[in-house]
Amino acid sequence: MTTKEQPRVLITDGVHPLLINGLTAAGYYCDYMPSISLEDVRAIISQYQGIIINSKITVDRPFLDDATQLKFIGRLGSGLEIIDLEYAKAKQVAVHRAPDGNCDAVAEHAMGMLLSLAINLRRSDQQVRQKNWQREQNRGWELMGKTVGIVGFGYTGIALAKRLIGFGVRVLVYDKYKSNYAKEMPHVIETDMEQIQEEADVLSLHLPSTPETKGLVDGDYWKKFKKPLVLVNTSRGNIVQTKALLEALDSGQIIGACLDVLENEKPVSYTKNENLLFQDLFARENVLVTPHIAGWTVESKERLADLLLDRIMKQ
Repeated sequence: MTTKEQPRVLITDGVHPLLINGLTAAGYYCDYMPSISLEDVRAIISQYQGIIINSKITVDRPFLDDATQLKFIGRLGSGLEIIDLEYAKAKQVAVHRAPDGNCDAVAEHAMGMLLSLAINLRRSDQQVRQKNWQREQNRGWELMGKTVGIVGFGYTGIALAKRLIGFGVRVLVYDKYKSNYAKEMPHVIETDMEQIQEEADVLSLHLPSTPETKGLVDGDYWKKFKKPLVLVNTSRGNIVQTKALLEALDSGQIIGACLDVLENEKPVSYTKNENLLFQDLFARENVLVTPHIAGWTVESKERLADLLLDRIMKQ
């Protein structure tokens, strides 16, 4: 049972027990409520000194105004677009995250989707289960000899570049806010967007959701690429405009897409127009989609908890 002196932490999503046990051992009382809604969190947040969140909780100015005792926010994962960082700083609320906790999982997922698309794995699997043996129809293509462009070279971009080492590909990377960042990876060429647009056969996006990147990938974006290419997006769905992607697929500018994230990830909230767009997208054999699970592995769940606990303890 909590005491008046014992600081309280609200945990609003599923976490590895390591995090709860570590916080408890450090003197915190943890309320574990993985099914709690944003509305219910807002109603009780004034009671807590700490909160652990995933993507369903939006920490905006009204939230922070209500959180009168809050000292820290722990973000399971990497994306910080759900937190008003400037206002949190003004309120002296520390923000901790663990982008290095699931970057390997995201990179492996990206590789899995890309390879599955290249060898027609989903279609051929479905056909064989129906005793339909179509070898020539399912002739795939190889990564070897291709050029892969990685845009955004943080933890996940780096993790993907490492996994591409053995595939015989050229890796071009671009990060607007970094320089001299690939010197320890001899198989990686640090470049600009122009070279990626000129030479890429595969484009993998590893960007955060910010006002600068939201809707970045529109029709004009695709027109700058000189070769037909495959898109891989395991970062944020609102970076890629769905309508523009469908048009690029229709024109042949995009020959395939691997999407772990979508412009709207809540099907119950789809507008009539969104229903039509996603119906079109999901019907295409050259598009693979998964429900934002790239960083969602058994190992990453434990690693995220371990790293986040360490950062909270060091605050």
